[in-house]
Amino acid sequence: MTEKADTPRAKPASNARAATLLRLRGLIRKEFLQIRRDPSSIAIAFIMPVFLLLLFGYGVSLDAKDVPIALVVEQPSAETASFIGAFRNAGYFQPHVMHDMRVAVSALRSRQVDGIVRLRAAFTRKLKQADGAPIQVIVNGVDANTARMVQGYVQGVWAGWLEKEAMAQGDTLNMPVKIEQRVWFNAELRSRNFLVPGLIAVIMTLIGALLTAMVMAREWERGTLEALLVTPVAIREILIGKLIPYFLLGMGGLLLSVAMAVWLFGVPLRGSLWVLLGAAALFLLAALGMGLLISIITRSQFVAGQIAIIVTFLPAFILSGFIFDIGSMPPVVQILTHLIPARYFVTILQTVFLAGNVWSVILPNSLALLLMAALFMTLARSKAHKHLE
Repeated sequence: MTEKADTPRAKPASNARAATLLRLRGLIRKEFLQIRRDPSSIAIAFIMPVFLLLLFGYGVSLDAKDVPIALVVEQPSAETASFIGAFRNAGYFQPHVMHDMRVAVSALRSRQVDGIVRLRAAFTRKLKQADGAPIQVIVNGVDANTARMVQGYVQGVWAGWLEKEAMAQGDTLNMPVKIEQRVWFNAELRSRNFLVPGLIAVIMTLIGALLTAMVMAREWERGTLEALLVTPVAIREILIGKLIPYFLLGMGGLLLSVAMAVWLFGVPLRGSLWVLLGAAALFLLAALGMGLLISIITRSQFVAGQIAIIVTFLPAFILSGFIFDIGSMPPVVQILTHLIPARYFVTILQTVFLAGNVWSVILPNSLALLLMAALFMTLARSKAHKHLE
């Protein structure tokens, strides 16, 4: 008797699940057809990453190369010629030899050079004395970062030249402290290795937010959502049917970006690709949730697109650590960066690409992404209702 009573109740539940899956499959198919008919989604997912990676990968560099600098030599000699050769061989500078300080100052004021290194007339004579020969270094401080880099490179060239001169004379350079440098994770000191992984996070933010920010709004503007609301389709089925296609598009854009980073820009991928894909999936869910929430609230494609750029892209670009060091920001701004999902994804990307699978970094940041994804999805579900008002 029990089996006969349970069987009729089991069939309706099974039929309901089958109907749900059937409706969900239809919604997903509908969304893919919409994507195929509207090339803007494909352009956002695949063409925009290529454009941004090429633009930032080749256009943005924090490396100091061929920096124009004036070398003022008041009295030429073999020592000054050797010193000038050290600057030419350093690879950082484009030296311009001058013999008049006034000409060099004029060049600095007109931004023809970024710094001046002055060797006075007594340079060769004082070089052989116990207290040594001082050199004068003047750096254009309008761009503080470039000024610091030029100053550091000049000091490095000066120290290297002194050591070579001492070795040529059969002596050793007596210095109270000798620094032996070891650079981990980015031994070449290429800023591109640091910038390109961070740029992938910014691109994924823009892709995820824009792909879904205009989805629900487009349905409201075209009136197609009203037709869906009168059907047996549940609101959660509508949201899932819209998220899955754009999630797959976003992951496709990520794979394209990673391939360009490794094979075009030569960024090493020392960690696991599967770890990277897992973290990217969490981040993409958070980005899609933000875009979907914006789309549900605004109901206008134009407004949704503008809000998505302001609320997601700009904070990800400025406050994620992609270019600007978070530790150098004011304490209040550092606290605000914890609300930006891209901050956690940038950290994961830079770690996986350059350092490998450092779980003490990957796990906490992945947990933060999981919580943010759950938060934005919950908010989007709570704001989506199956009624017109």
